[in-house]
Amino acid sequence: MFRLWGKIFKDNHMLRDIVSENDTSDTRTHKIFSALEEICYTFDLGKPIWLDSNITEFQRHKKTRFSQDNFVESIDFDYLEIHIIEED
Repeated sequence: MFRLWGKIFKDNHMLRDIVSENDTSDTRTHKIFSALEEICYTFDLGKPIWLDSNITEFQRHKKTRFSQDNFVESIDFDYLEIHIIEED
């Protein structure tokens, strides 16, 4: 089972969260993008742009934060954090 936790923060307070689960035989990358798409759909957000810093942080720590710099449209929170909490 693959599980990705998505959380929205503003002023150091978590406003919303969701856990996306995936038990398909897709690659890890496909599972991450699919879960991120589900999280963004649930939160009614556009998909964030992955910057080099996000990729590096995600590879090292299995989590990353997307701030205003990662979104095309304006957001009303400080950042969206995604974190792998379970991986097969």
